[in-house]
Amino acid sequence: MQLKFSSIIIIFLSALIVQGCSVGARIKKADKRYEVGEYFVAADLYKRAYSSVGIKDKPLKARLAFQQAECYRYINSSRAEQTYPKAIRYNYPDSIVYLRYAQVLHRNAKYADAAKNYKIYLEHDSGSIVAKNGLLAINQIAEWRQTPVRYKVSKSKEFNVNRSSSFCPAFVGKNSDLLVFTSTRKISRKTAQKNSAITGLPINNIFITRKNAAGKWETPELLEGEVNSINDNGVSSFTSDGKKMYFTQSPYIALGDRGTEIYESNRAGGTWSAPRSVNIFNDSTVSVAHPAISPDDQTIYFVTNEIGGLGGKDIWKAKLENGECKYIENLGPEINTSGDEMFPSVREDGVLYFSSNGRVGYGGLDIYRATPKKEGGWVVENMGEPINSNNDDFGITFESGFNKGYFSSNRNEIRGYDNIWSFELPVLTYFVQGKVLDEKNNPVPDAVIKLVSNNGLNERVQAKKDGSYKIKLDKDQECVMLASARGYLNQKNEVSTAGATESQNLEVNFKLSTISKPIKLENIFYEFAKWDLTPESESGLQVLVKILKDNPNITIEISANTDFVGANVANQILSEKRANSVVNYLIKAGIAPQRLTSVGYGEENPVVVDAQQAQKYPFLKENDVLNESFVQNLTSEQKEIVNQINRRTEFRVLKTTYNLY
Repeated sequence: MQLKFSSIIIIFLSALIVQGCSVGARIKKADKRYEVGEYFVAADLYKRAYSSVGIKDKPLKARLAFQQAECYRYINSSRAEQTYPKAIRYNYPDSIVYLRYAQVLHRNAKYADAAKNYKIYLEHDSGSIVAKNGLLAINQIAEWRQTPVRYKVSKSKEFNVNRSSSFCPAFVGKNSDLLVFTSTRKISRKTAQKNSAITGLPINNIFITRKNAAGKWETPELLEGEVNSINDNGVSSFTSDGKKMYFTQSPYIALGDRGTEIYESNRAGGTWSAPRSVNIFNDSTVSVAHPAISPDDQTIYFVTNEIGGLGGKDIWKAKLENGECKYIENLGPEINTSGDEMFPSVREDGVLYFSSNGRVGYGGLDIYRATPKKEGGWVVENMGEPINSNNDDFGITFESGFNKGYFSSNRNEIRGYDNIWSFELPVLTYFVQGKVLDEKNNPVPDAVIKLVSNNGLNERVQAKKDGSYKIKLDKDQECVMLASARGYLNQKNEVSTAGATESQNLEVNFKLSTISKPIKLENIFYEFAKWDLTPESESGLQVLVKILKDNPNITIEISANTDFVGANVANQILSEKRANSVVNYLIKAGIAPQRLTSVGYGEENPVVVDAQQAQKYPFLKENDVLNESFVQNLTSEQKEIVNQINRRTEFRVLKTTYNLY
């Protein structure tokens, strides 16, 4: 019995020793995979090792949880958010865990929790620019989202395939009819593809698509030639003539430090030559990636974490001379931060675009625009929503000559797949449109609209038969418009597009008064049984002031008319005084007295019903004369309506040659 018990003890201790050796070997293997960047494989090894370590060994549990979370962060796995708290729970000794956890929460749009962890990290490292920028961004996100930029974005169905990543599109040459991008998609059902130990997805290959005669993108195909191989390919960039390609490649070395290198390939006919490594640093162990060629083909921008940078991955540049890289330099603190700056690209106007997770942004990688200043240096701006999201946004390319193109993003992807998205900045358009009508709301025949702007635009259009017109404007214009027609008074209006940030269809209608007959002035009111103008008359009087100023060569008669209530003599006097009140107002408004004549008609000029009035009041017929005998035969309600119609202030044109001779 004693022997049997001893045997059990020996077996148990042996199992513990074997288990301990197994865990140690697994951790060592995981560390090796992590060092060479095989994050997908390393994450699984760390996870299994973590499960095998007892809770009493808190330091080891904390390290394994942190390393596992880092792997998930690198491959954009949602598991990172659940794993960093484990490292914190087991008291991971380096405060960096709070920064990394905050960044993951920030990327997942959990802003309150992210802010909390940024603050904790700043208690340990009060000078951290990355943490300060993260906290600043969280405080500004609500304000940013109230003013999104005008870009329109949509996921590009023609380039993306389910359960795979497609990213970093790049136009080939200036015609923008060839597009190259990188993708993990399967090449074919028959072709076996090796999965990347870095991402767990098939290795990246470079694909190309062409626009057909109808302007539609064709089905993407593998890039012709010798560029694709067992190696993992990445970002590509092309010279202005589209004949030379620079791209990132990670050579396959079993359990070796893959690193990344930049290669070049030349196009001969329809195929690409065998890649040739581009020597940038003398030390071949330094990883370089994400090449971007300047519009003049003289400068190559690239990404590296070489010593001499600001921390993380930085963007550098070098001069290309006879195929060699010279005058290598870091772009400095205006571009780079202690975070990661990656995926540079340069537009034909010299503006640099890149992605960063170290600046004030929405979360993850944001795309920034860096405009060179004449005196040197850069003006750096976040491109805002909807170009950027709280996930990773990167790898932007512009169609030559247009504010549109494509970029990469893993937004709305639970598994972190990258997709290609299209973007376009709609061209702002401005139009002024409306109708030219007479006082009865009928179209004015042969009306002409003239428009003159402060920057030289001079347009003349004729209104259509229905009175409508439309004129195209430019941005930041101040315009004066004049509508005119034979037999009608002119009318001026003003229109402006100054400061407009959206396309506009501005509506400006004209109402022209006829010269041949009296025109009723709307909204002219007097005190009851008096000639004093009420404050409510201001708008109607200003209309008349404008007519006179728009037509400086006319003289007019102002007339007032009453109904049949009261004595004739009293009505005559009242109408004369009311007409004179209007004239006095116009003189105070700056109208020359010589242009004005007042007359009171009392009851003498009853209204003759027109078609518009007949339609509005069924008891009236067109051409009815609303005189006293007509009014006597109406009901009390109808009498009040007719009396109101007869009570009016009118004007008519006397001369059109004032001050002309």
